[in-house]
Amino acid sequence: MSFKKDSVQGTILVALAISLVCSVVVSVAAIKLKPVQELNKALDRKKNILMAAGLYEGDKTDVAKVFSDLIRSKLVDLKSGNYVEGGPDPEEYDQYKEAKNPKTAIELSDDQDVAGIRRIAPYAVVYEVIKDGGLDQVVLPVHGKGLWSTLYGYIAVSADTNTIKGLGFYEHGETPGLGGEVDNPKWKALWAGKKIKDAEGKLRIEVVKGAVDPAKGLGDHQIDGLSGATITGRGVSYLVQFWLGSSGFAVYLDNLKERGMKNG
Repeated sequence: MSFKKDSVQGTILVALAISLVCSVVVSVAAIKLKPVQELNKALDRKKNILMAAGLYEGDKTDVAKVFSDLIRSKLVDLKSGNYVEGGPDPEEYDQYKEAKNPKTAIELSDDQDVAGIRRIAPYAVVYEVIKDGGLDQVVLPVHGKGLWSTLYGYIAVSADTNTIKGLGFYEHGETPGLGGEVDNPKWKALWAGKKIKDAEGKLRIEVVKGAVDPAKGLGDHQIDGLSGATITGRGVSYLVQFWLGSSGFAVYLDNLKERGMKNG
């Protein structure tokens, strides 16, 4: 069967042929580029971990080398706080994917779910920073609801398990100039040195509305709020409190502290 080139049937046939060729080209390109994309994704993850830990010094930083030299990735059972031995490879484990899997996800009660995330995976990957043969700090993945989006980031905690070294978000959809100020280096710098718990062991870390008032005696645990972004600031408070609390990494951090005391 043949069609005239300027007929309707001919036009449709040409369009279908072009679509088929384009689909093949796009599919082949996607397959060829996937390894490169995965490599870049992994490198970006490592960069954000180093940034939270204060180990990233701009473009001069060899991210892969610094990460390999200083970071020890471990898979942790959130309930027991222990390392998962013989389980999934920490470099391959995706806790966000597992949190969506009904076979593995842990549903959170309304009282537990202050971060607005509904469910979590049973395991999480932690990144321990080793210097001079000992633990210097640990970088923990965190996420939770802001005003318009879920914020994903990392929080770094000193080896004393109670002092924050840094906080950074690598993905969110908060309003630029308002909630988007979670990316402001000056605001992020306010977190360094803040204490997670008070002397009695009560979780105290929080973002306040407005500026911290030292006269109230909680300045060691509080961070200035984001101007015009009260809900985003509250969301950051809640997500940090969740992941540093009993449903998150609290048991793991307690285990780290106990091991440190025994080693001491």
